[in-house]
Amino acid sequence: MSHVFPRHTKSAPPVAVGGEGCWLIDAAGKRYLDGSGGAAVSCLGHGDREVIAAIKDQLDRLAFAHTGFFTSEPAEALADLLIAEAPAGLDRVYFVSGGSEATEAAIKLARQYFVETGQPQRGRLIARKQSYHGNTIGALSAGGNEWRRAQFGPLLLDVSHIEPCYEYRLRRDDESAEEYGRRAADALEAEILRLGPETVMAFMAEPVVGATAGAVPAVPGYFRRIREICDRYGVLLILDEVMCGMGRTGSLFACEQDGVAPDILCVAKGLGAGYQPIGAMLCSGAIYEAIEGGSGFFQHGHTYIGHPAATAAGLAVVKALKARGLVARSAAMGEALAARLEARLGQHPHVGDLRGRGLFRGVELVADRETKAPFDPARKVAAKVKAAAFEAGLICYPMAGTIDGRAGDHVLLAPPFIITEDEIDMLVDRLAGAIDAAI
Repeated sequence: MSHVFPRHTKSAPPVAVGGEGCWLIDAAGKRYLDGSGGAAVSCLGHGDREVIAAIKDQLDRLAFAHTGFFTSEPAEALADLLIAEAPAGLDRVYFVSGGSEATEAAIKLARQYFVETGQPQRGRLIARKQSYHGNTIGALSAGGNEWRRAQFGPLLLDVSHIEPCYEYRLRRDDESAEEYGRRAADALEAEILRLGPETVMAFMAEPVVGATAGAVPAVPGYFRRIREICDRYGVLLILDEVMCGMGRTGSLFACEQDGVAPDILCVAKGLGAGYQPIGAMLCSGAIYEAIEGGSGFFQHGHTYIGHPAATAAGLAVVKALKARGLVARSAAMGEALAARLEARLGQHPHVGDLRGRGLFRGVELVADRETKAPFDPARKVAAKVKAAAFEAGLICYPMAGTIDGRAGDHVLLAPPFIITEDEIDMLVDRLAGAIDAAI
């Protein structure tokens, strides 16, 4: 009998004992193609010797030093590297242990910034429906997925949620993509005005929505308009790239493709590639200077922030992404994956939309292609796809509630950047079989 508290108490998952490249191996010797990188984590695949060696070397020298007393060489080097590559204006890096911690820190920093600058009335956060920003209370409050929020409602912060930029379902037939993007972005201005501009501190969004909507990118111009609105009303722009960042969408930072720079940016998952738990919050020089020139102390922190072994892993991962040309590979192999998905599933009677950027792809499943009607949630299509794929030796990331937290099903794909053409063929073949088996 296991004493581990699992994610699902009525299932007994196999024991993973090994990993090689894009494959995971269980105790019975069965091999699974990691088509989702876990949860868009394993960008380098499994068993990367350079990253493992960097972690071992750091452990030989220093395992832990509390940031209340010390900084460390790998933390300083990783911060320098991230800022050298980051969107313009970002100047400081606050290391954490994962995505929820990064977004939680971002929300708190936004609030403290306005307190420090003499605007304590600004405490309202605006985010988007069907977003996901993590599972801690502040992060869950920012997230807009109703299924994840429902039972914790009495504990959550009062956060406003506007409609997402979801072209497949929300663009009208009489609109161009750019016109729709303008309309979708203008919902932010309307909400700021409704709340009172003097009360709003920040807007938080994922450049490409991940888990809860299935790799939904914004249409051209959407985020440029969002940036204009935030600037007009003095609202901070927080971009959550925990899932879509670190090369996953074909650029090191996903927002590069939207032509915007945020005030605060969150990364995790691919930053450590699964080799160590690590995330980071990057903020602008202006925000840092407000804290530095005010109290001088960010009223936040966790025991393991800036952990030397974790930052050594992150440093090795980012160096590998750059030295091996893996961000460009993510873009190229993402196009190859998109082409295979289109060829195999583009005319499937129950595939409504194929979308995404780089090696971050979504397949939205529908009961009827013409009307875009979703399956009855009682059919549990996403769960059945996941089970059928796993049985066939494919790990993918199906989710239910794509449309509103209750209805809709999608499959998220986020394989390692080292995936080969043959493995892409295998991934698409096994996924198509799982979809047919489930439906």
